Amino acid sequence: MRRRSSSPESAAVAATGPDSPKDFPAVRQTAVEVCGGIEGAPGQDLVAEEVPVAMVYNGVSHAVMMASPCDLEDFALGFSLTEGVLDRPDQLFQLDVVMVEDGISIEMHIAGECFARLRKQRRNMTGRTGCGLCGTESLAHAVRAIPRVPIHTVPGDELVQQALRNLRNHQPLQKQTGATHGAAWCDNQGRIELAREDVGRHNALDKLIGARTREFGDTAFDDGFALISSRASFEMVHKSASVGIRCLVAVSAATALAVREAGKAGMTLIGFARPGRHVIYNRGDDQPSEECEDE
Repeated sequence: MRRRSSSPESAAVAATGPDSPKDFPAVRQTAVEVCGGIEGAPGQDLVAEEVPVAMVYNGVSHAVMMASPCDLEDFALGFSLTEGVLDRPDQLFQLDVVMVEDGISIEMHIAGECFARLRKQRRNMTGRTGCGLCGTESLAHAVRAIPRVPIHTVPGDELVQQALRNLRNHQPLQKQTGATHGAAWCDNQGRIELAREDVGRHNALDKLIGARTREFGDTAFDDGFALISSRASFEMVHKSASVGIRCLVAVSAATALAVREAGKAGMTLIGFARPGRHVIYNRGDDQPSEECEDE
């Protein structure tokens, strides 16, 4: 797979426009006026960049997502897997990340059977930071069938708490701007092995999934759990289950639909992960209910 892409180094602060995706900064400086206590005091602030990123498959644009312009190769692969464009990473033959007039284009060459299925779906969605379903054609397509994840051991309370305590240390963009979400992969000892950030919570998870899959392939999610800095919506549960993530831990709440879908998938779902306390909505080690079906 040939690549030309941005990297984590693109998170450097810049004040001028980029000439290539690699130069596109994820953080920028901007002049601000500080109010409260000091009248009209001028200052500088760091803000998270947000740029349109087009997912283009075999020359056809499929989706435009608003995203942080870093780790875009990870984003493209993770998105392609969690949205069902690809069944396996080896179905992505080539990937180029290029500057275009209005943003960044990720141009991918994928297997013919995947592209034929994509054309059949006739989906052309515009993604936004807070929504993962924009452009879905019908209500029937809104909640897709969720696959079951393998039987697993629920991580102990102390392991969840340990990972949570260390999450901020893996969120440099959040520390700088206060405007990005994080998604981290934690091992069976509660240690954070890898993390990705983005202005969009779905994007951060896709980046994490893409990064792990690129490095470890089919065994990427065999051991450990995912930790996200956002709420656990059903879309986050679906994305996790689609690649075999057994346990999803969220800093904020889970939605009712997310809880139901996690139950169908046999996934452990934990929310409100705060220092000294978290809530287990669903235990994947419990026996599946009769309504759960394997795909």
